[in-house]
Amino acid sequence: MFTGVFSSTNRIMQVIVDSVPIAMTGLAVAFAGRTGLFNIGAEGQFILGQITGAIVGFYVPMPPILHPLFIILCAFAVGGLYAGFAAWLKNRFNIHEVISTIMLNWIAYYFMIFIVNMKSVKVPGSQHSPEILDTAKINFFHRDFRTTAEGQALSESSPFLRPFIRTDAGYAIIIMLITALLLWLILKYTRLGYELRAVGYNRYAAEFSAMPVKRNALMSMFISGGVAAVGGAMLVMSTSYYITMLGTTEGYGWDGISVALIASNHPIGCVFAGLLYAALKFGGLEIQSRMRAPTEIINIMIGTLVLCIALAPALPRLAERLERKE
Repeated sequence: MFTGVFSSTNRIMQVIVDSVPIAMTGLAVAFAGRTGLFNIGAEGQFILGQITGAIVGFYVPMPPILHPLFIILCAFAVGGLYAGFAAWLKNRFNIHEVISTIMLNWIAYYFMIFIVNMKSVKVPGSQHSPEILDTAKINFFHRDFRTTAEGQALSESSPFLRPFIRTDAGYAIIIMLITALLLWLILKYTRLGYELRAVGYNRYAAEFSAMPVKRNALMSMFISGGVAAVGGAMLVMSTSYYITMLGTTEGYGWDGISVALIASNHPIGCVFAGLLYAALKFGGLEIQSRMRAPTEIINIMIGTLVLCIALAPALPRLAERLERKE
């Protein structure tokens, strides 16, 4: 597994590319977790981001630089409103966000299937939407550039640029890093972040201190859902280029929950946890091809890691009980 990931620069770059959507959903879950909310709906918000990226990327022609920025803004707004609806349900009817966001995941999934099946969207003879316009793609090098004589010559002459040419590396990596830095700065150095963290530590104490608890819950879920949706839009703009009908969800939102737990809900930690998660999944393919071992071994490793991290806070309490008995 280790050699499968680090045996070439192309593989290392592919792991970084694969980590972007996982890290984005991890950032979404972690941000909500820091404010005392459990956003299980990152999967649905991610799917809505994919839909937004595919529809706006094809049906709304714009100049090259403005097009990706417009898609990101639209995806953030759509995902934020979708997650904010769950916060509104909690504020208005005291419905727990875990229940509402799980149900909203499936609404988003079947909505994507509905969109792809529309005659005006579905490509005839296929199970997917049209490919987005070139102006909406955010790769460093166009995918078709790899097969050209110029692309092959540049790849052979420049070992540094080779992994950027031969993979789907693009500006999504930079956007992911900027997002993690912004969320960390918001939580640590702004008044909004202070209030959000205060609500996460003790909702009743924050309310007693005259903090707008309900408004902060809406703002927290809006930002969280927007980040997850931007991850979905960037996956379309950099890797898939369209949305397709799937037998089940892709699981990026569920992976983001594990990433947030591994990172202890720290935005910067989500970047490294996403890299770890992507490396384990990428290395799992090598285990299957070279050792004839099932890739489920990777899921067992990830599950064991998450279980140990989840049990870690209980260990000091167990130690206290043992000391009392002694």
